Amino acid sequence: MNQPASILRTGRKFDQVLEGARDVFMADGFEGASVDDIARAAGVSKATLYSYFPDKRLLFMEVARHECARQAGDAVDLVEACCTPQQVLQVAARHILSVILSDFGQKMFRICVAEADRFPDLGRQFYESGPMVVRARVKEYLELATGRGELKIEDFDLAADQLAELCKADLFPRLVFNIDTEFTEAERERVITGAVETFLARYGA
Repeated sequence: MNQPASILRTGRKFDQVLEGARDVFMADGFEGASVDDIARAAGVSKATLYSYFPDKRLLFMEVARHECARQAGDAVDLVEACCTPQQVLQVAARHILSVILSDFGQKMFRICVAEADRFPDLGRQFYESGPMVVRARVKEYLELATGRGELKIEDFDLAADQLAELCKADLFPRLVFNIDTEFTEAERERVITGAVETFLARYGA
């Protein structure tokens, strides 16, 4: 499972393989996940596993892409939202924070950091399959809102990144360094409100 290959996204056991691989990757990390363990967790033979994913990195990225797509599907379409910038940005910030603090988001972050030296493309590919998709959606909304005169932004890429970074205040480092593992709704809303108010103080029309 070390040669690049295309993914066969067909067959009744495809989702079964993804679910088993997700559980093993989240528990053991990328390097620690073995083909035998993944096949066992998925309830398929190694031959079936290889028929879908000849490369473990392809399997890992498909798990990441699938989960990111699921989470993105839960988000409100910011481009089509007909609300005030404060309301739309609150939705965006709430979604960003929920992904950051999710069990999946945390474990994917740790895996990508741990494997950065051996697999430098791993983090980039994960970023492109998930965070970059949300970033593009936020950027598109910021461009539309600026065009309508609701916001004053010149560098849309920077502004989109700044919103995401504001959502990491307080809770994210506490979670990364294992200071706290759970947060109340009030703690989450405090960060969301602070992020949006700070952003609008800089970019509000």
